[in-house]
Amino acid sequence: MGTPERLAELESAGDVIYQNRRYGNTYVIDRPGMDAAFGAGTPIVHLGQIDGIAALIGGYPADWAVVLLWCGREVTAARSASRGDQDTEARLSAWDATQADVEAHPDQVWDLSVDTSAVDAVEAARLIDALLSGASR
Repeated sequence: MGTPERLAELESAGDVIYQNRRYGNTYVIDRPGMDAAFGAGTPIVHLGQIDGIAALIGGYPADWAVVLLWCGREVTAARSASRGDQDTEARLSAWDATQADVEAHPDQVWDLSVDTSAVDAVEAARLIDALLSGASR
């Protein structure tokens, strides 16, 4: 979490790798944050835009594994409703935008693709761990 002032500092220092506005918020991937994340272990970055993936890979070189975690629109709607989200329509609009983005970039390479409606969180984590350990690469 940060402030508009901190964002301005990061921008003026050239430390913003990627930023996106969604759900009335600004989401930022910044160089100091990535440095701290790598210092603590293996970072996981959640992105819903292909441009964000490209910006991160190009703007912060590392041995990235690119994983597509997805589920169908109906599952997204049901999950949102079951959580009691007040912004389900915005989340479905984001789902639509992400789907369109993926379709517009058929050249995007995924090291792993997981349908979270068919695979539970424990199995998804196991698949990702296997990928990172080299068993699936």
